[in-house]
Amino acid sequence: MFGLTALGTLHTAISLVALAAGVLALARHLEISPGTSLGRIYVWATVLTCLTGFGIFQHGGFGKPHALGVLTLLVLGVAALATRRRVFGKASPYVATVSYSATLFFHMIPGLTETFTRLPLGAPLFTRPEDPALQKAVGACFVVFVVGAALQVRRLWGQRAQGAMALGRQGARP
Repeated sequence: MFGLTALGTLHTAISLVALAAGVLALARHLEISPGTSLGRIYVWATVLTCLTGFGIFQHGGFGKPHALGVLTLLVLGVAALATRRRVFGKASPYVATVSYSATLFFHMIPGLTETFTRLPLGAPLFTRPEDPALQKAVGACFVVFVVGAALQVRRLWGQRAQGAMALGRQGARP
């Protein structure tokens, strides 16, 4: 179906689960966090998406999609270290939040490419991965990511400031 192998179909299905969980996590919690069920589904589905993607060689050998899978796994690792070990100190919540959001953006690159170089059937929206219109669509997704990440950082900064003020009030004596 749509020129997909069995592995390609499985890969696509898993990636759609990841994408849905990521978008729902952002809508409900304003971030993707492994501390929520949606966040855990997102992370594991993203890992499985990357792993199944390594077995797909539609355009020959190891290529840009495989490199993106490696990058995605590395960024997930950075996010996990920031979340669990707080290796970035006070910046850890920011690093984790932006990293998880970046991996959602990474999903969009092959998602747009593979979907719209195949659909609509018989007259795909984009002719090839290098199509300028596709590059503009990916660019628009990047702008959405940057704006969203900035809003997430601003929200975290505000929470941190409110927490510091609350601690200051508790320590104040009449």
